[in-house]
Amino acid sequence: MQRLLLNELNIWKNAKNRKPLIIQGARQVGKTWLMKTFGEKAFTQVIYLNFESSERLKNLFVADFNIKRILSVIEIESGKKIDAENCLLIFDEVQEAEKGLTALKYFYEQAPEYFIIAAGSLLGVSLQKNNSFPVGKVDFLQLFPLSFMEFLKNTGEQMLAQEIENKNWEVITTFHEKLVEKLRLYYFIGGMPEVVSNYIDHKNLDTVRSIQQKILAGYENDFAKHAPNEIVPRIRLVWNALISQLAKENKKFIYGQIKKGARAKDFE
Repeated sequence: MQRLLLNELNIWKNAKNRKPLIIQGARQVGKTWLMKTFGEKAFTQVIYLNFESSERLKNLFVADFNIKRILSVIEIESGKKIDAENCLLIFDEVQEAEKGLTALKYFYEQAPEYFIIAAGSLLGVSLQKNNSFPVGKVDFLQLFPLSFMEFLKNTGEQMLAQEIENKNWEVITTFHEKLVEKLRLYYFIGGMPEVVSNYIDHKNLDTVRSIQQKILAGYENDFAKHAPNEIVPRIRLVWNALISQLAKENKKFIYGQIKKGARAKDFE
């Protein structure tokens, strides 16, 4: 799959003032795939650590920020000797490691020769507690679902996408109806990588809708992870009202449409 952010990652790699990089984005937009693919293309060695799936890694930074100790643990955990100049260190779900974000500051200050990309869900990173955020010590990139241009390139319309990028309006006008058809398809499929990939492989819109529903259910199940339990039922009511609210010509959010008698003070 082609993602435009791969170009930004190459720029980051070659920057003279490179800092550890944090890729932020909602769940399921392809952060893990992007990091691993970039590592395979741009480095001879990749060490991938997922802090959500390992209790041992969650405590990696608790004792201290001794970079030599941390690197030794990483080498033992991965079974690989780190070659700083040719290795990409991937810290996935970094928000799950206590003091994980803070540790990036010490990598920048004490070991800037290491290539480090960290990723976490947008809310997970933004709502970090008991962590000193490494302001000015990290770079950021934001990953979104596939744009329409990315959708075109991944569904076999690279040349048409190129003409749009070149603003060649005479050629584009010739393919107006085709573009409208592609745009309508993009509106239905959306830009979630798993959904787009499945459509490319199977061209089945029923399966597309099923995968979309599973992703939405995953988002809804994630509410409780970031909000007090007593608020979650209200969050779900707002979540389920969003489509009808956005469908109105008047874009003002009407609290009374969430449920009968709903008021702003309960839901804003």
